[in-house]
Amino acid sequence: MSFLKYLFILFFAVFAYHVSASTCVSCHEGIEAPSENHQFACIECHSGDNTAKKKDEAHNGMYGGRNPSDPAVWDKTCGNCHQYQLDRVKTTIMFTNTGMIKNTQKAWNDFNGKLYSTTDIVSYNAKGEKFDIKPIANGEKMADELYRKFCSACHVGFDRMKGYRAHHSAGCAACHYSHDKSGKYLGSDKKLMGEKPYAKSHEMNTLPGDDVCLRCHNRSGRIALSYAGKYDGNNSLVPLNGIYPGPEIMSGVRNIRHTAADIHKRAGMECIDCHTSRELMGDGYVYENMYNQIEISCASCHGNENKLPETKRITTENAAPLYESKYYARQIAFGTEMVLTDKGNMFSNVFKKDGKYYLMLKRSGKLLEIPIIINTDEHQVYGHDRLECYTCHSKMVVQCYGCHTIYDKREKSMDWIKGKVTKGKFSEKEDIRLYYPFPLALNQKGKISPVTPGCQTLLTVIEENGKKSKDDYIFNFKNGKNFKFAPFYGHNTGKKAVSCRECHMNLTFAGFGEAIISTKQENITSSILCDKTGNPLTALYSMKNGRLRKFSQIVRDKSDLMGKNVIKSMIKANLCITCHEKAHDDIYGEKIDYEKILNDDIHRDLVNINK
Repeated sequence: MSFLKYLFILFFAVFAYHVSASTCVSCHEGIEAPSENHQFACIECHSGDNTAKKKDEAHNGMYGGRNPSDPAVWDKTCGNCHQYQLDRVKTTIMFTNTGMIKNTQKAWNDFNGKLYSTTDIVSYNAKGEKFDIKPIANGEKMADELYRKFCSACHVGFDRMKGYRAHHSAGCAACHYSHDKSGKYLGSDKKLMGEKPYAKSHEMNTLPGDDVCLRCHNRSGRIALSYAGKYDGNNSLVPLNGIYPGPEIMSGVRNIRHTAADIHKRAGMECIDCHTSRELMGDGYVYENMYNQIEISCASCHGNENKLPETKRITTENAAPLYESKYYARQIAFGTEMVLTDKGNMFSNVFKKDGKYYLMLKRSGKLLEIPIIINTDEHQVYGHDRLECYTCHSKMVVQCYGCHTIYDKREKSMDWIKGKVTKGKFSEKEDIRLYYPFPLALNQKGKISPVTPGCQTLLTVIEENGKKSKDDYIFNFKNGKNFKFAPFYGHNTGKKAVSCRECHMNLTFAGFGEAIISTKQENITSSILCDKTGNPLTALYSMKNGRLRKFSQIVRDKSDLMGKNVIKSMIKANLCITCHEKAHDDIYGEKIDYEKILNDDIHRDLVNINK
């Protein structure tokens, strides 16, 4: 036996003795190993004293208490072995929340042109420019406090240990550990059995499941609910489970109802099958907005009407798909022709083989053939290259209208970023929730996209003496008391698109809400009006005496309302859709010359039939 082989066996023998002799293991008998790659002494992650007989002595000096991946200590724990991943996570938008903070400040008219984060960050953006982002803990505006007391409760730097079905740990454990709905430990360690707040077990999620995403993404846009075919709101806690809400509820005592799940969910895809690790854990750069960090789109995998998905063959041994797929059911092989994201990076589970495109489910290894849309008639309608794919293929888009926010200075609440209770408490309630149809506007790419209220804040401030200093106050935005909408992908995609007839004839899509039309007066208004402004609550525009009135704006940078000309084109298409309903009709392959067509021998009499 060679000396090196002997040394190797000796090392593991000593190591195994070290683990088995641990008082951690003898006390926490039956506790699960985090993973196959983490079967080493508890103190390697947790620190403490694994020879001490008494609990207090054994736990003395433990990193992060029950969670060694807490950002306060992750440099000493996870970072010891995973420095590359940790450096990425420190700059991911899910940790910095930079875009969320900026947009909250903008919505509340408190933006001063500077960027803030959950913590002090000095790093670089994707252009190589240095970013020095200050911590929001020092922000003194009301929007800063709103973020710290509301939105930040979900950010991955914070241990959220309260709320039914809302628990998550801080740091790396936020995604890599699952929590039961009750927040109790349900593993094999008898010492911890039934105790809370703890993760469901000590076993790590190498591949985070959808349950992890749901813990945060069940509010605001509610994309994790929509993807799974679930929704909340407007249900008065019906149905019931006996005399209680249920049978399925979410945090905040919200009843869940069911609808059709996203087509990708029905095919067996989890969130991680679409979203790359660079989108979730970050790629090492600091981003100002979430959409800057996102690197995929529908076209990444499906191509577009003129172009196949872009690919690149693996020719280097350090290519990301090779080491990322080590933890998948099937490993990607050297030489595979991988599909590229919109940023030109390789997916780790999407590839081309024998002229076809496949997505591999990371957990099961099952292959799904990807439909490609190049040269399909329904995707070559003239002018529709300006539409996002999900503009036509969204089955529903969550829309929360009328967000009445109350800030009561007489009460106290938790500031999750400062980690202490301070004066002032926020509460909110909405007027109405809608799902379909949904209004359209231009997103940051200049494409026509669904938009959702983001947010229609009406602020009431109650001073310490009980008097209201603000009562349903609407903030100024883009030169007026405008309601705000945000471009939004609802994550409830269907194969069957919204029909041409429905999109062009239903004026809700054009932004007119319920669209009550008076042809005589040339008015278009809506049935749901804001008491404060008198304007339609669910609309971007109204029309009075033939003139378009705008009272809403789109919040995202470079985004905008569709404008008069686009709306006119949208409505004018009904002249053709009445007879030519299908998108693959030849007339839609090029720009329609209405003047010429409507005066030819076929159409002249049809158009003038009632004259």
